[in-house]
Amino acid sequence: MKRTITISIEQLQRPQPGGIATYVRGLAAGLHSLSDSTFDVVGLKAAGPSDDSLPLRTVSAPCSERLLSRIWPIWPLGVPRISDVVHATSMAGPYGGGSSNAVHSVAMHDLLWRDEPGVSTKSGIRFHERRLKLITERRGLRVIVTSPGLTERLVEVGIDESRIHFVRLGVDEDSSDAANESEVRELLASHGVNEPFTLYAGTREPRKNIERLLEAHKIASARNPELGSLVLVGPSGWGGVSTGDATVLGLVSRAMLLGLYRDATVFAYVPRAEGWGLPPVEALHAGTRVVASTTTPSVANNELVTLVDPFDVSSIAEGLVAALSGGVDESNRSVRRESVSDLTWRNVALDHLAAWR
Repeated sequence: MKRTITISIEQLQRPQPGGIATYVRGLAAGLHSLSDSTFDVVGLKAAGPSDDSLPLRTVSAPCSERLLSRIWPIWPLGVPRISDVVHATSMAGPYGGGSSNAVHSVAMHDLLWRDEPGVSTKSGIRFHERRLKLITERRGLRVIVTSPGLTERLVEVGIDESRIHFVRLGVDEDSSDAANESEVRELLASHGVNEPFTLYAGTREPRKNIERLLEAHKIASARNPELGSLVLVGPSGWGGVSTGDATVLGLVSRAMLLGLYRDATVFAYVPRAEGWGLPPVEALHAGTRVVASTTTPSVANNELVTLVDPFDVSSIAEGLVAALSGGVDESNRSVRRESVSDLTWRNVALDHLAAWR
């Protein structure tokens, strides 16, 4: 008998969906890739336009995303009654509904509102603390964590370890090819970059530690000009940061981002705190040398990554220079790609299915 799996996708309707949106899209794609006739996947969203690119059937709750977040702790509005699994992809919910024997789960990606209070408003911190209390008290609720080390922290909060299930995250298997080298050079030249470059990809906000990266890159590139210019890709996030003399490309197409990953001399990602950290994994997937902070869970145990102290400018600078010793021939690039080969959205889906058994 076919099971119905309902996952919340309302995060995709937010003005700045962020990393959770990547997780939602990846999980949907991973479940679809299994082509399993034993389950059907439904995406639950707020009222409004649908994202037709998702490989699932969607249903809508009759209210806005903001209102849904308030309602879901007390009423599973919109959850189909036939649901055998109800999975909240964020702490927004839903927290119930479905069939009488439905499995209920929620994904917890981080405790950043505690680690970096400055990334959220006071009301945002209160929201997350209330939801954490709710999750702790609902003992039948399974908790899916996407960050190594988060399990131990949740146990300390009071969540029984038997309720917690760790899942991997993945790298997009892109349908589009990376921009070719001439296209990447043309874009960079239009911004005044005609030399090798160090790349950062992600939002520009205080937590991402860009100001220390700027200072460290200036020191490191003076020691080794092979690092070239520092190029920043991605949108402006919450809270302004100085970008100094770095080259800011802003948002680029997916194809161009893949080309930039591939052609960068080094990829640098040194946040003060991070939930998981997809960009350095994507850079490794492209075969590129990576420098990352020890606070980036996705690569904290990857021996091919040069790890640095995000609070120490000299450590970051030394890491940038040290990373240059890694080979750039196809053999070395292949080894880097292999180091993240199990991080696929198909495997993410399999991990979730195991947690829902």
